Amino acid sequence: MAGATAPLLGLEKKSLREQALSALRTAITSGELEPGRHLVETELSEMLRISRGTLREALRQLEQEGLLSAGPRGRLSVRHLDEKEIRDIYAVRAALESLAARTLCELPDRQHAITSLRAAIDTMKAAEKESLQQRVESDLEFHRTLCRLTGNETLLHTWESLEGSIRMSIMFAGLEKGVKNMSVDRHHDIVAAIETGDASLARKTIRAHMDTAAANLVA
Repeated sequence: MAGATAPLLGLEKKSLREQALSALRTAITSGELEPGRHLVETELSEMLRISRGTLREALRQLEQEGLLSAGPRGRLSVRHLDEKEIRDIYAVRAALESLAARTLCELPDRQHAITSLRAAIDTMKAAEKESLQQRVESDLEFHRTLCRLTGNETLLHTWESLEGSIRMSIMFAGLEKGVKNMSVDRHHDIVAAIETGDASLARKTIRAHMDTAAANLVA
């Protein structure tokens, strides 16, 4: 791990577990720790300047998020997704976000939700000139907002459990394919469908969005 970049260099003492989580998550999603890479606790704890106990807590969280996978004897490595896994992830996303879209369509007053979703799209537009990581985060925030606005905490929690896998799917595909899925216009289509209040249209729009996204990533 010689020559590690900033995310894996020393941490401040405040909230070491959270800082370790953030640094490792960034290193994985940026490709600094590439898919299939075995993680060595002694090296990571020294690099991050944290105890192995704190490191293990962070690694357990990343495993739960789907960024790491356990091999023989519980040895952790950066998860590598295949095409079937990516299609499965996006099929589950389609189901969750279709439910979110239907729920928002059924709101007696959808204007607050529409305003919030359009603000999230504005953030995506502003991120177009930023790094891939910032673009990914703004895209995820739109979809997270879609779920959060339903007020269904179980739906939101289930969607958030997929975030690590979604990030890994983008890393699997590479920059060009990942960026195709972050089109502002495609997200405007989702909001426009929800604004009509037509739940069937909204669900179809979400499913088409996710089908196209998965196809782009595995093409």
